[in-house]
Amino acid sequence: MTDPFTSHRGMLFSVAYDILGSVADAEDVVQETWLRWSAGDRSDVAEPRSYLARIAARLALNRLRTIRALRESYPGPWLPEPLLTSPDVGTQVAERAERGREISIAMLVVLETLSPAERAVFVLREVFGMPHDEIAAILDRTEPAVRQLAHRAREHVHARRPRFDTDPDEHRQVTERFLAACYSGDVRGLIELMAPDVVLTSDGGGRAKAARRPVAGADKVARLLVAITRDGLADLDVRVASINGQAGLIAQAGSTPTVVALADVADGLVRRIYIFANPDKLSGVASG
Repeated sequence: MTDPFTSHRGMLFSVAYDILGSVADAEDVVQETWLRWSAGDRSDVAEPRSYLARIAARLALNRLRTIRALRESYPGPWLPEPLLTSPDVGTQVAERAERGREISIAMLVVLETLSPAERAVFVLREVFGMPHDEIAAILDRTEPAVRQLAHRAREHVHARRPRFDTDPDEHRQVTERFLAACYSGDVRGLIELMAPDVVLTSDGGGRAKAARRPVAGADKVARLLVAITRDGLADLDVRVASINGQAGLIAQAGSTPTVVALADVADGLVRRIYIFANPDKLSGVASG
């Protein structure tokens, strides 16, 4: 008989990752959940899935409260860590991708603007469909308080959430055309693929070269991308992969990812670009 922890490991990772936006921290939460599960008395556990989710959510929330302060002193823009969600890249990653609903990088960026409690409630309620009373038990709050948190979080997210509903095939085609224009140095072609008010955000974390502030405007972004491709990606292998449920680009030296790029597309145009260059944040896109 399969151990309940093994059966629900993918879900536990997803809960922690969606609350934290960090692959490494989510994996630590899963490991700590296992330690508590294996060491505890489980004789009276009627619903292992809920019991395990409660442990993982509490651990993730506590960790989020701790690391929020560290993110305030982060060098340059802080972005959530990208997660490879291709189904054909190996068992470990496939387990990570065992999610009820993919959360895009754009959505994770919005979730960063919530308080830790609001974020936990939103993830548990809106993504995993947990009932309010169960979330109340996890957070040690009353059910009315949780309902109020859920309402506030929904309104906040609704006001800020990205409205990018491009067909996946179209998104992939735009991504591939975007990559081709970058490598050919076609500034004009890039501008035509982007919305005039496009914004590029890059996360180097002080570990890799990256813009210290978001770059706005199609002309500026196009010229920056051509320069990045020419100076930093010319000798790397670049492939299209499913990242956080949408087509993205992974540049790697051998089997080691060095840069990841994602674009949010609406009405056939790129509206937001996210570039991840901090090597500490790329473990979630390694295929090995």
